[in-house]
Parts: sequence; structure tokens; C-alpha cells
Amino acid sequence: MPGLTDAEVRGAKPKPKPYKLSDGGWLFVWVTPSGSKLWRLAYRFAGREKTLSLGPYPSLSIKEARRLRDAAKQVLARGGDPMQERRQERAEQAVEAATTFEDVAKEYLKRKETDGWAAATLKKNRWLLEQSYRALGPRPVAAIKPAEVLAVLRKVEKRGRLETAGRMRELIGRVFRHAIATARAENDPTTALRGALFTPKVKHRAAITDPKALGALLRAIDEFDGQPTTLAALKILPMVFTRPGELRLARWSEFDFDGAVWTIPAERTKMRREHRVPLPRQAISILKDLHSLTGYGDLVFPSLRTARRPISENTMNAALRRLGYSKDEVTAHGFRATASTLLNESGKFSPDAIERALAHQEPDDSRRPYNRAEYWKERVKMAQSWADYLDQLRAGGRVIPLRQQA
Repeated sequence: MPGLTDAEVRGAKPKPKPYKLSDGGWLFVWVTPSGSKLWRLAYRFAGREKTLSLGPYPSLSIKEARRLRDAAKQVLARGGDPMQERRQERAEQAVEAATTFEDVAKEYLKRKETDGWAAATLKKNRWLLEQSYRALGPRPVAAIKPAEVLAVLRKVEKRGRLETAGRMRELIGRVFRHAIATARAENDPTTALRGALFTPKVKHRAAITDPKALGALLRAIDEFDGQPTTLAALKILPMVFTRPGELRLARWSEFDFDGAVWTIPAERTKMRREHRVPLPRQAISILKDLHSLTGYGDLVFPSLRTARRPISENTMNAALRRLGYSKDEVTAHGFRATASTLLNESGKFSPDAIERALAHQEPDDSRRPYNRAEYWKERVKMAQSWADYLDQLRAGGRVIPLRQQA
């Protein structure tokens, strides 16, 4: 039997009662009194007769209806129930449609907020992900292909934001890995994009590493005529060489003057682990003087507008510009490079102690779990030696190399 033709199905007229047009092999069209024409499949499973709805004609063509009939027969041949399998497929599709990339991305950020990510880090990551939401946001996370992600990243690249594009690829990849870990995706499409983006030239933050030039900068800082909190921050930062954000957000409760240590809590450090900073005598003296001005509040370096907020992230850099130094000459963050360079060149201290003082993560993956040493005694000695050396540079005259100090 050749089965139904399009002309036969199109020409079928409604009757007072529903009737069917058989196509053969259990497949038929159910014609309703309203004129609707619905594909259905009759079959027997576990001794019971069942009817499976396939879809309306002409949205579902004769050819497609026959394909679904043959697929149902294969399910029966292996002992399955086509109706149950169809329900399972629809349930999975519903879950997939409800689990969009934006849903998973927001869940990932919420998880990181619970894990203690800093507000500034969350804000930056939220901004990066929001740039992908227009294209990827409503898409089921499990259905997204590498080409879709690449198209989003290419748009960022075309605006000249090469570093941003690279960070977006990394962050989007973390969202997909979160989806995999929570059983909502099976692969991370960003792994196929390694090497697909342009690599930006690394631009290091400007820093002074010449001892004479550093001495001149320290003398210029001493002459700064701005706010006392800014002056204190500029004097302390070269000594402790922490990240500027860690210093400007410092709280008095973190300082132990008797023990000569500043403990930065994990939630404020880049590596999300507590970092202890040995304080030289000079830093303690500056902090004690500052305490008479700002010790009434919680913050060591409060804003002029309100004691509840710290000085802004641009305050120290703006002060350096007022002193006549351009952003290509020196930055607040550059004091870390200054200390790292000159301390390593001195040969007096171990590279491990210097790296730990900088709160860097151990680069060797195999070594990291075992190397949790603080090198505390060496770092205490190094902190005082470095502060004394800065005093000598500030005093001017003949520059004495750090390595020749007693």
C-alpha cells in the first residue's frame, strides 16, 4: 500500500465526528470536526494498545511523520515504550531550555560571592559576562557551540580590547565548567578556542628601579602638600609593597603594633588567602602618627567626604601625577616591581621569601601544595633592611647598593 499523498490529506473534509486516514504501519491522520488534521501512531506495548500524538499536519509533513513512525518502531524493537521515551525527551528539552547561559552565569557569580570574592572582583566579572548575554544569555548552556562564543569574543577584539577578550574567554569557560560540574552541560566550548584570539602585548605597570631615581621620588613624596592620609599612604606603600587596594582598604583592627605585623584578611587579597606583612620601625611610626588623625574610625585611610569609605583607588596615582610623575614613569602598583627588582638584585634574600612577601602564588603546580612556608624570620629581617635602604636613598648623596648593607 503506497500510503497517503499530500493531496489526499489536504483534501480531507471535516465531518460531524472525527475520523482517521490510514497511512499504513500504524500511522494515521486524525481529522477532527473543527478541521484539524493530527498525525497519530497506534501501537501495542506490554499487552496494551496505545496512541502516540506526533504533531499537526501540515506543520509535520508526511515524510517527517513516517520518519517518526519508523523511529518509534525501533524503540519498540529494543523493548522500549515510544510514548515514555517521547515524554522523557520533552522533559529534557524543557530542562535544557530553562537552563540558559545567563542562568548558569548568574548562579556561578552567586556561588563566588558566597565563597568570599571581593565586591570589586564580582563587579568586574559581572561586567565581563554581561557583554556576552545578548548573544549567549538566552541560549541553552548545553547547546552553545565554540563558533557562537568566538563570535562574541571577536566583537570585543574588533574594539581593540584584546586583553578584555582574553579575560572573557577564560571567564566564560569557568561558567561552562560550573555547568558541567552541576550536570547541565557536557563540554566547555572555550577549550576549542585556545589560540584563536590575538595575544595582547603585555604592558607592565610603570615602576622606578634605578636607586637614584627612586631616592628622588621618595624625596618628592616627602614634599607632598596634599591630604595627610594620602601622604601617609604614599610613604608606607614603598616600604610594604602590598597591592595599593590592600593598603587603601586597611583597617586599624588589622594592625598589631606590639608584634609589628599587619594581617590582611583573605577576602581582600588577590589569592584569597590571609597575608601577613612584617612592619618595619618606620612604617609603625607613620601609622602611629596617622592614628591620632583617623584612629576614631575603622579605616586607616578614610575618604575626606565620609569616614565610612576609604580613599579612592585613584588617590595615590593622582598624587604621583601632582608630583610631576607621568603614568609611564611610576604607578602606585609599580612599587611592587621596584621592591621585587632591587631585592632580587641585592642577592641578600631568597627568591622564595621575596615572592612570599609579594603574596604571589607558587607557579609550580606540583610544588604549590607542599610549599606553604611563610619565611617569616627572613621576611622580618628583609622588611627592616628594605626600609633602612629606602631611608638611605631618600637622604641622597652616594647611593649605597642594597647588597652592601650590613
